[in-house]
Amino acid sequence: MNKSELITQISTAAKLTKVQAEKALDATIDSIIKITKEGQKVTLVGFGTFSISNRAAREGRNPQTGAKIKIPASKSPKFTAGKAYKEAVNGTKGKPAPKKVVEKSKK
Repeated sequence: MNKSELITQISTAAKLTKVQAEKALDATIDSIIKITKEGQKVTLVGFGTFSISNRAAREGRNPQTGAKIKIPASKSPKFTAGKAYKEAVNGTKGKPAPKKVVEKSKK
């Protein structure tokens, strides 16, 4: 699914025009980027958390020559899926968690 298809889906589900749905989606994405860029997390309960992960500087190797190269420190966007989202994707929502099998030791 691409962005225009997502906009169509949102406009239908929320009973908005496509223009309104696009503005809402763009505002949501821009807000998530702005807030995470400032170092804060954005948590949508049940869906997931957007954050920034800091990667330390490190030494790597050029795969063709084997020469050592310095990789500078960087920031990387990170998304951690929430429980409800994971359950929806895996089709386990509303199902009881599997019971742990515990062996009894004999004395």
